[in-house]
Amino acid sequence: MRRLFVVVAVLVCALAPHAFADGGPSVRENVGLSGIVTPTGFRYVVVGNPQTGVLVRLGPEGRVVATKPLPGRFTIQGVAYDGSPTGLSADGKILVLVEPRYSFPRKRTRFLALEVPGMFVRHDVVLEGDFNLDAVSPDGSLLYFIHYLSSRDPSRYEVRAYDLPHERLLREPLVAKGEDGPEAMRGSPISRTSSQDGRWAYTLYDGGGGAPFIHALDTVDATAHCIDLDSLAGREDLTSLRLQLVGSGPLTVVTPKAPLLAVDPASFTVSSIGETPPSKAAAPWAVIAAAIIILLAGAAFALLLLRRRRLATS
Repeated sequence: MRRLFVVVAVLVCALAPHAFADGGPSVRENVGLSGIVTPTGFRYVVVGNPQTGVLVRLGPEGRVVATKPLPGRFTIQGVAYDGSPTGLSADGKILVLVEPRYSFPRKRTRFLALEVPGMFVRHDVVLEGDFNLDAVSPDGSLLYFIHYLSSRDPSRYEVRAYDLPHERLLREPLVAKGEDGPEAMRGSPISRTSSQDGRWAYTLYDGGGGAPFIHALDTVDATAHCIDLDSLAGREDLTSLRLQLVGSGPLTVVTPKAPLLAVDPASFTVSSIGETPPSKAAAPWAVIAAAIIILLAGAAFALLLLRRRRLATS
């Protein structure tokens, strides 16, 4: 009977408008029924009402295999406009849920860390201030939060690391290499992708009025790099761009139609795709070849005129 209730609740939530997607820095902070998927194909979703929630584990075929009542209303965190979720460690053992946002800024943020697949609550933590979960280290020991610093400007934030076993924020904010301070990184998240082992979290930001960039977060060493994408400045289709990473290949920025930029994950160098600049040595030869063609065409035309004149005088 309980599983039947959960299935009905899932269907009701799927058909009803999403009540918790509005407000706050991102329109996709709550991933809703898309949930988060494990490497083995199981899916976790949260259903419920504004007061309480139920964590549901779905099998690869979509069948409800387990449920867990939660001590309040929680959600699976969305981290970008493309609906990318976060919260599940790469080893599949830790799932982190966050209270949904009802206002900005919020005075405190509550999150749960559960051991999965058993769905046992191991940590129930409240942080003073407004935080969004941003990433989880592969073994779940380190969490990364976006900490909002302004009550009026959600593009002002810092990245904070959290030691989950000891339930404490690390003292210093993470500053991306190449940036002047924790607030130098501004903007809204557009797209997210991660390395296959879960160590690197890559997020494309619109730049908050400046040049777009990729924030590359090493979730094991708690370090970050800012990869500037100056060639994307001024584009009007930024929200349609996506990040892609396949295996050990390059990190790519793609449009809905074609790849746009490639980023080397080792050196963070950026290159355009499909745009090969002309070789410096090729330009003079091209000019010479064009000149030869013009000269030959002129000589042929002169010979034609000479033949016509000879025919006319003969």
